[in-house]
Amino acid sequence: MTVVSKSSAYPATVKPGIPRLPDCPEGWACKPLSNYLHEVRRKIKMSDDNIYRLVTVKRARGGVVVRENLAGKNISVKSQSEIKTGDFLISKRQIVHGACGLVPSELEGSIVSNEYSVLRGNGGICLNYLNYLAHSVYFQQTCFHSSIGVHVEKMIFKLDRWLSWDFLIPPLAEQKKIAKILSTWDRAIEVVEGLIENSKKQKKALMQQLLTAKKRLPGFDGEWRSALLGEIGIISSAGVDKKINTNEQTIRLLNFLDVFRRELIFDSDLTHEVTAPDAKIKNCNIQKGDVFFTPSSETRDEIAVSAVAAEDMQGVVYSYHVVRFRLEENWDLNFRSFVFQTDSFRRQAYRLGDGSGQRYVISQPNFRKMRVDIPSKEEQKVIGEILRNAAEEIEKLQNQLTQLKSEKSALMQQLLTGKRRVKIDKEAAA
Repeated sequence: MTVVSKSSAYPATVKPGIPRLPDCPEGWACKPLSNYLHEVRRKIKMSDDNIYRLVTVKRARGGVVVRENLAGKNISVKSQSEIKTGDFLISKRQIVHGACGLVPSELEGSIVSNEYSVLRGNGGICLNYLNYLAHSVYFQQTCFHSSIGVHVEKMIFKLDRWLSWDFLIPPLAEQKKIAKILSTWDRAIEVVEGLIENSKKQKKALMQQLLTAKKRLPGFDGEWRSALLGEIGIISSAGVDKKINTNEQTIRLLNFLDVFRRELIFDSDLTHEVTAPDAKIKNCNIQKGDVFFTPSSETRDEIAVSAVAAEDMQGVVYSYHVVRFRLEENWDLNFRSFVFQTDSFRRQAYRLGDGSGQRYVISQPNFRKMRVDIPSKEEQKVIGEILRNAAEEIEKLQNQLTQLKSEKSALMQQLLTGKRRVKIDKEAAA
């Protein structure tokens, strides 16, 4: 039996509860998966000098991907099996987190250890359909309840137990039609994801050109001014701790995650509520145009990410995990948001930071030594507007992507339970 029972012990990918099937739609079968699937093992004889491609399966149904390429002599587990295009792969140790998926054609001939179950169909199931069925709550719950262990990270999947669960399976022609419909949504999602990636690259290139004066806009040719942050603003980090004490006022908090994830921070985005003494609150109020940095991180890549308060935030304060920089001169709001995100600014943070401890930290005195190049207010405004438009285009695409994924999820739920049926022509049915 599955030992884990508390709802809090379930992984994030699994809805707590016992798997329960709805009523069987007309024309569908309610049978155990053992009627449709079988495990295959294509054992290989490993050679020390041959190079082998090892794969893994990402959590949350993230797909089958390359893990590494190794010579046979460097692979410690010698019991390996070959996988083929269209195999359904399950990670025995990670399936409780949704680690399963179809093997794509480009990974034909890769190898996996006995830590994976490799499945093929018996003729009555379309494995593309099974790949979508893996997103259903029932599928995820059956995988969880077919695993044993006392801790969610150490549970082991029992294939025989899982194959004994009943599933609602439509006729093969209907399975293929459902998989075909959902695949069109996947292609639409991939197109938008590609547009987002290209837009991000274009925006980064614009930032590197416009914010370093490598490319000047028409009508602007004056020299930019170079200044230290300590010369043009006030840096402080007397922020509020998250500790909750009695008899203290409830406030809304800007923390390091808000800074890390956003270019411009809006009041409505902040949902953290903590308590703090009145004196602390008065010293930490956020004003429009304040710039915030993450002063410490696990790696160099995460440091010196900036965010700018774009609206007056009455009653919002900042966490002691972030540093506030308040300019003593009036910069364009959009320009100041982007100028601190360039590679050149990050390189300064790398150089001035201290990575000798467990975390990579940049001190307030070193923040003051960081240098920025500043054009005229007029040029700042034009640059800021161009980059803001680029950022808004990315945001629109991301909203479109979220909408597509939401619509696909709702459609998938209907199709996989038979609440919405597809039309099958006579030729396909035959």
